[in-house]
Amino acid sequence: MTASPQQTDRAVVPDEATSTQVYRIVIKATAQQIWDALTLPEFSRRYFHGAAITVTPDHYESLGPDGASWGDAAVYEWDPPHRLVHGWTSTYDPDLAEESESRVTWEISPFDDGTCLLTVVHDRLEGAPGTAASVAGAGWTGVISALKTLLETGEALHPRPAGS
Repeated sequence: MTASPQQTDRAVVPDEATSTQVYRIVIKATAQQIWDALTLPEFSRRYFHGAAITVTPDHYESLGPDGASWGDAAVYEWDPPHRLVHGWTSTYDPDLAEESESRVTWEISPFDDGTCLLTVVHDRLEGAPGTAASVAGAGWTGVISALKTLLETGEALHPRPAGS
């Protein structure tokens, strides 16, 4: 890997992208620790708005704190602990649930110093403008910042809703 953590150590906030959003953050954790946090509900509850997210080689499911479906989609790529690609539907909101499915790609790139670059790409948002607006900027930035805090400190940091 040619990039250094010093060059990529903060989240990138996109403009109000309606087709593709890209976020990057360096996390002091192993690729496997990040992978587990992305795919196992015991981790996601602590950083992803209380959602219990379970990802298997063929299915992505997100359940809200009350057990209601927040997302249900196929997994398109499963390459632990380096790359995960799954569909995204925002079923937690009736208006957003009517939009087209978008896609989320998680790429985990280890550095030699015990850190990893996590890149999150949320694309295929052309048919989901409400979803694009709801996850832009503070949405994904809050989630990946909370993930970083949890993995580096063991403490939960709950993302703030957009506009807070």
